Amino acid sequence: MSDASVAEALRSSARLVVVEAPGGCGKTYQGAEFARDAAPVLGGGRLLILTHTNAACDVFAHRTKGIGSSTEIRTIHGLITEIAGAYHKALGLPADVGAWARRNDGYDQLAAQVAVLLARSPFIAASLAHRYPMIICDEHQDASADQHAIIMSLHRAGSRLRIFGDPMQQIYGSHARTAEIAQAEARWVNLKGSACKFEELDYPHRWDSGEPELGRWILDARDALKAGGQIDLTGVLPRGLTVHYADNTAQTALGFSVDRRLSPPIYARSRLPQMLVLTGANDTCTALRAFFGRSIPLWEGHVRDHMAALVVHTRDNAGNPGALARGTVSFLQKVGSGFTLSDQGKILIEEAETGCTGKRRGKPELVQSMARAIVERPDHRGVAAALNRLRELRASQRSFADVHIHHARELAEAIQLAGFDDPDEGFAEIARWRTHTRPILPEKAISTIHKAKGLEFDNVMLMPCDRSSFSSTPAARAKLYVAMSRAKRSLMLVVSRARPSPLFII
Repeated sequence: MSDASVAEALRSSARLVVVEAPGGCGKTYQGAEFARDAAPVLGGGRLLILTHTNAACDVFAHRTKGIGSSTEIRTIHGLITEIAGAYHKALGLPADVGAWARRNDGYDQLAAQVAVLLARSPFIAASLAHRYPMIICDEHQDASADQHAIIMSLHRAGSRLRIFGDPMQQIYGSHARTAEIAQAEARWVNLKGSACKFEELDYPHRWDSGEPELGRWILDARDALKAGGQIDLTGVLPRGLTVHYADNTAQTALGFSVDRRLSPPIYARSRLPQMLVLTGANDTCTALRAFFGRSIPLWEGHVRDHMAALVVHTRDNAGNPGALARGTVSFLQKVGSGFTLSDQGKILIEEAETGCTGKRRGKPELVQSMARAIVERPDHRGVAAALNRLRELRASQRSFADVHIHHARELAEAIQLAGFDDPDEGFAEIARWRTHTRPILPEKAISTIHKAKGLEFDNVMLMPCDRSSFSSTPAARAKLYVAMSRAKRSLMLVVSRARPSPLFII
């Protein structure tokens, strides 16, 4: 199979075309170029590009610039939320289904209900198929069973599908069970079997302008992982690949530290231009930020989970200053460090509960000024004002020098909630603004592998590469491949000898 055969299949009259595309092999290019050709000649309706992340929406928006109103680019969550909102009464849901989903962790429930709705009401699926006669599905391996059912309902109703995916790029949730992983793999196999045309992309385009030898090695590593084997780090390594042996000596489970004698090569690599540091967990990202002296920012992506939880908390506890203060402390502990419950947090809660009636001096008096904002306005606006006060104190008071904000954008957007009468409406509006402005990834960043999916960087460091981070499960194999394939020019693996990952031969 070739790039030409894939392009031909996409432009054929086939109703269902499936393309398996490893990372860096031109999937986005093929999808975007097809969209450019297909959208203007649909005759009626719009071409819909469905992705699983806002970051992927950004990439497609850039690649399809100029097509205009003939194309819509949406996350599948966004499409499902819109359908559920239009038929919320039939589903027994409130009108603002987005707010309901955030408050109840209910996006999976929405997908399940919409899947049933489309199955029992074919006229709704037909209406959507008329609106979207052609649908491009990006990273379809990440679709849940219900999301897949929704897309196939639209297909049965008349939508033609162009589906791209790669089972080796599926990042499973931390609580995914073996049966769920097996079911996801079976769905992809069945989808390929039912396709009118099935094609594969296998040329490492991403590395043509970077380090081709590294690209070929990464695709070979993918094949080894897919077959259940190991990646050989012995012998002659390709240009662009560096293996640095250093054990993670942190005392906490998700922390990061190495022997100071082994850290210089890591620090030296971090000074390269366009550097992405990848790891498996959010807490390890925070630890790595401290390891690099907070000189490298965290990539926050498009999702604001902590802010969403704060919005729910402020609505549920409006009028209760003490509870709002506790929610504020919890939020600050998640987006930063140094504002501890035993120190400033305890004072903030006590002052909010007692109405700021006591006399304070020094640092406690400054914390009291935060609590006063909540007492004077015990709702989301008071919380936003308290957060803004903390931001001022960090900038002007030495006593707050130990308070560090790791998720600066999330804090800034939480402060913006003060400009809205309703916290849910504020959250939705800020999210829409974020989607349209499309946050730009900094030249250097620390990120979880999950948030980096779909990105590419000249230089990448992956750490720690040990048994805790990469076991031998299918999920760990996919996570490792996704991480390695982000690198275009250079890749450094920080590998453990004491607790080696079973995925490596060292």
